[in-house]
Amino acid sequence: MAGLRHGTWWDKQRGVPIDKIMEGRFTRLFPDIEGAQFPDDDLHKLADKMTSPVDSPPTLETEVDAEENPAIESAYTYLGQFVDHDLTFDQTSHLREFLTPDQLKDLVDFRTPRFDLDNLYGRGPDDQPYMYADDGVHMLLGAHMSGNPHDTGTVQVPRGPNGRALIGDPRNDENRIVSQLHATMLRFHNKVACFLTDKDPHTSFQDVRQQVRWHYQWVLVNDFLPTVINQETINGIFPDPRQPQFSIPGLQDGLKLMPVEFSVAAYRFGHSMIRPIYRINQTIQRRPIFSTGADDGADLGGFRPIPSDWGIDWQSFIDLEHGVPIPEVLDNPNDKIARKPQQAYKIDTAIVNPLGMLPPAVAAHPSSLILRNLERGATFELPSGQSVASALGLPVLPDAKLTIGKATGDPNDDQMPIVDIAPGFAGNAPLWTYVLAEAHQTSWDAAPPYAEKKAIPIRLGPVGGTLVGEVFAALLVGDRTSYLYSQPSFSPIPEFTHDGAFGLAELINVALGRNP
Repeated sequence: MAGLRHGTWWDKQRGVPIDKIMEGRFTRLFPDIEGAQFPDDDLHKLADKMTSPVDSPPTLETEVDAEENPAIESAYTYLGQFVDHDLTFDQTSHLREFLTPDQLKDLVDFRTPRFDLDNLYGRGPDDQPYMYADDGVHMLLGAHMSGNPHDTGTVQVPRGPNGRALIGDPRNDENRIVSQLHATMLRFHNKVACFLTDKDPHTSFQDVRQQVRWHYQWVLVNDFLPTVINQETINGIFPDPRQPQFSIPGLQDGLKLMPVEFSVAAYRFGHSMIRPIYRINQTIQRRPIFSTGADDGADLGGFRPIPSDWGIDWQSFIDLEHGVPIPEVLDNPNDKIARKPQQAYKIDTAIVNPLGMLPPAVAAHPSSLILRNLERGATFELPSGQSVASALGLPVLPDAKLTIGKATGDPNDDQMPIVDIAPGFAGNAPLWTYVLAEAHQTSWDAAPPYAEKKAIPIRLGPVGGTLVGEVFAALLVGDRTSYLYSQPSFSPIPEFTHDGAFGLAELINVALGRNP
């Protein structure tokens, strides 16, 4: 089971020379910047300080949680994870054991990271017919689920007799939220298929897949990135959403390999957005992301069937009603709850405690996701956050503002300068840590002076936003199958939009058969 989890390939690469790990898989955005170096003990100290204490008991749903990000709903946390799996889906990884370096180079185009939904489609209906309906156009859905009376069509991902998901990328079953997002994407594909075949019965699977991919890519450019990146940086990258601009040299020609500064550091900002506990629907009480319980209902861990009454209520993760008031409190056998979106946690340098002690089935040696991120960055010889900021011509975050801790503004949530953890971090912060610290500091600095800090929206700052936004844009402009390359005039199907807009909420509403 552990071998299927995202990132566990890394455990098999320990001790392998970095050049061999990089070959045919990664590239560098800043090849001329020397990698930052850190004593192992300093990284352990930093990981310890970046791990939040146990939240016991967890904040009640009826109370304000100061760690919540008012700018970002929880659905975007798991869209980000889904996107990560899409970008890193590598069907040739097992071939590395058998092919020569020259043969691997011949496959470089096949391994190019793209927003192409291969984690959804796998190798297509010809090679993986068990994922598709008999017509080869629609996709098979899994067993029906209950628990959400607002969506009677909720389904699991398809599963085999052993309970394993029969999907394009098994990693999309690694937790019970991204698994249900995958199932929702299957339903969206089928809605697009029905819409197109109603207009033209000869519509092919390739036609449907193209439209689904383009709608998904549109969501990334016009909804996901503006949600997680500060507005000024977004405006610089996408002054025109159809013609991105670049400040990182070479990106205007696209990318064939994954940049390590993005994959190993900047895009891991999503780890800070994870909540320790979630409510799936109104009938099931909140569950932790991990637990020591062995029963299927103990936590949100994946790679196993989801209890049949755990049908996800997406209104608990994103506003599907577009601000239209809904009953604030509903009675159910368990408790009284408000049916409203759970917010993501803030992008800051405090990572929820469960990620600091992953279960053995998930990861070990080390079991801390925080330490794993820091060690991986050091192994890949990533440049420091400060050196990347300088290379981009952006303001460098002073050491005094490069702090570790929760971005709540609460005096009890102490913010510790990173140099107090170890003097070797002076002007030399790990890139991942720098991106997180920059997000909350620049968000605070840009807020009105009268704003209450706990209520300030936190988005990626200039360095983190540039790395994430420009890599997304480069992947799209370099992909001949993307709408930005092949059809810049593309717009979402009008019937799928709400007031002319199409984002994650509209995609989910279409998938659920609701008005967008």
